[in-house]
Amino acid sequence: MKFNLLHTDPNTKARAGTIETDHGSIATPIFMPVGTVASVKGVHQRELREEIDPDIILGNTYHLYLRPSIDILEKAGGLHKFMGWDRNILTDSGGYQVYSLSANRKIKEEGVKFKSHIDGSLHVFTPENVMEIQRKIGADIIMAFDECTPYPCDYQYAKRSMHMTHRWLDRCIDHLKKTPLSYAHDQAFFPIVQGSTYKDLRIQSAEYIANAGAVGNAIGGLSVGEPAEEMYAMSEVVCDILPEDKPRYLMGVGTPINILENIALGIDMFDCVMPTRNARNGMLFTAHGTINIKNRKWADDFSALDEMGTTFVDTEYSKAYLRHLFAANEYLGKQIATIHNLGFYLWLVREARKRIIAGDFGEWKTKMVRQMDKRL
Repeated sequence: MKFNLLHTDPNTKARAGTIETDHGSIATPIFMPVGTVASVKGVHQRELREEIDPDIILGNTYHLYLRPSIDILEKAGGLHKFMGWDRNILTDSGGYQVYSLSANRKIKEEGVKFKSHIDGSLHVFTPENVMEIQRKIGADIIMAFDECTPYPCDYQYAKRSMHMTHRWLDRCIDHLKKTPLSYAHDQAFFPIVQGSTYKDLRIQSAEYIANAGAVGNAIGGLSVGEPAEEMYAMSEVVCDILPEDKPRYLMGVGTPINILENIALGIDMFDCVMPTRNARNGMLFTAHGTINIKNRKWADDFSALDEMGTTFVDTEYSKAYLRHLFAANEYLGKQIATIHNLGFYLWLVREARKRIIAGDFGEWKTKMVRQMDKRL
């Protein structure tokens, strides 16, 4: 993997670049649609390619390990072939899912024992076997195994967890050296900065991760309930330490406003289930604010879903039609809303990139944040 830093905004720390992998080029800043179980929920791969057109999507090690299973993925020739996707894929290591299973897991130095959310069966994730699993899944970018701490989090717990994440990182790196590639493309490995919302811990962790010398770096443990201001403060601290010549990935973030604010701080990569999950509940993101399409006020509004026209659904369908589909509990409504939201997120980061290159990102970002912070 190679990262080319092309432009930096003169008034913020926003960056525009490209990531080159064996599955193609990724223009940054980038939002990665979440395809947790080898599928971006509610979207056909054809629509994903032709309408939303992301350079990279995300899959999840925990979910893919449980179902369809690593054996099936190996027999298929890896996740790309299994799901019919010829572009880039990033896999989360499963650390966040382990965090979310707090009632059904035990964390020890060796690794994590957890119960499957599907059938209650017992499993163990260690830094070593998670590296092997991600080799067999075959994503282009793979993540270190870490512990994601909750919010709020006791300082001493956050400190112990951070140091364990660092020890797990060393084990991941050691094991990757012994584990050959499973398929005919390379894999890039990203370690993860932790430390909760404690500045001194984030500094320690960022320095440790930077010294690992990986081709890219991630920031975890944010967007877990902390106020947005604390997220931004931690992102800024970490970005000031992580190498400029390597991509920075803020995991699990976030709202359109969160994304723009973090781009301004120097983040290059994002993922979040919000555009797809909120779409299924009738919430649309637009350049002028959010829309609850279930509200009666849209019943006879025949205007486009979004005047920005981020995907074909914005011009093909009206607000009144989409509201009708939700009222009728027609699944097409959820599909249209999902395509719209993902299209909007991709439009937003691509427009941010254009503004960074043009040199007026800061002014544009201020205007967009003000516009989007509204309920329509």
